[in-house]
Amino acid sequence: MGGTPRDMPRLGIRLHGGLAPRHCVELAVAAEAQGFASVWFAENPLERGALPALAACAAATRRIELGIGVWNPFLRHPAQIAMDASALDELAEGRLTLGIGAGLAAPIRRLGIDNAKTLAALRDTFAIVRGLLAGEAVTHKGKVFIVEDVKLSYKPHRPDLPILLAARGPKALALTAEVADGLMVSNMCPPGFTRWAAAIARPARLVQYAPCVVAADRETARAAIRPVLASLLRTFWTLGLKVPAAKASLVDHSGIPETEFAAAVAGPATALDERFVDAFAVAGTADDCRTRIAAYGAAGVTDLVLTFVGPDPVRDMARFSLGPTA
Repeated sequence: MGGTPRDMPRLGIRLHGGLAPRHCVELAVAAEAQGFASVWFAENPLERGALPALAACAAATRRIELGIGVWNPFLRHPAQIAMDASALDELAEGRLTLGIGAGLAAPIRRLGIDNAKTLAALRDTFAIVRGLLAGEAVTHKGKVFIVEDVKLSYKPHRPDLPILLAARGPKALALTAEVADGLMVSNMCPPGFTRWAAAIARPARLVQYAPCVVAADRETARAAIRPVLASLLRTFWTLGLKVPAAKASLVDHSGIPETEFAAAVAGPATALDERFVDAFAVAGTADDCRTRIAAYGAAGVTDLVLTFVGPDPVRDMARFSLGPTA
């Protein structure tokens, strides 16, 4: 792609609990060598925890930003989030960005955790984590989390470590504007949704995830992305049937009628037409990918974080030709 123009989002890669920690290290090292700006670690219930891979990647890299995307306060107490994030930032010498979110409600409830007060939990978490990272003694009597005169036993490496909020619904987006340093937007949210969300959250930084395949020819890349997209679509459509904000993020801003979503979920992956690929993925030749990345940039995305789903993610990274880091 010959470098990233200033009006294009910075590019990152997304790693996740489906990957062994050693493979995460290999991909993070490759991303740094290829000139990617960041590597983000998704953490979902009952998958591999992100902490081992994060620590290993912090030790194996030197320049690339490391993002936590995201830690959930219903699985990690806010004090534990502050402890782990601060220690990781120290290990990475100030390269960490912390993302916090309270999604995936159903699998968390199966663990016997009451996660009904999502917004209150997030508000409490930001207050506690920010205070602890600032080196303060924190007393906070919230609606979900309560701490009394707690303080980290060491001086945090960076008291102003940036904290982003993963949000989708209007109330969570409004909370982002109030408490966070930026917004995180998940997979399966088209650029139209991102533009709408940014108008509410007003983020200084906007990080968004998207699946990606880049290939020498367009049809090869599009064929490779369709089964991945079909699987994501089934997951998010099922969620959308229970959570109005999730359904709205799929349908209201994609330009695709709701009835066609239902048909796409029921049909084979090969039946997904170009509208679905363009709305929810970055796939095609380098020029095709440049066009889609620009669409996210026009929607307000500052950092587009790609999940390379092809058989050779290192080769796919190289096709972007960002150039090695200094």
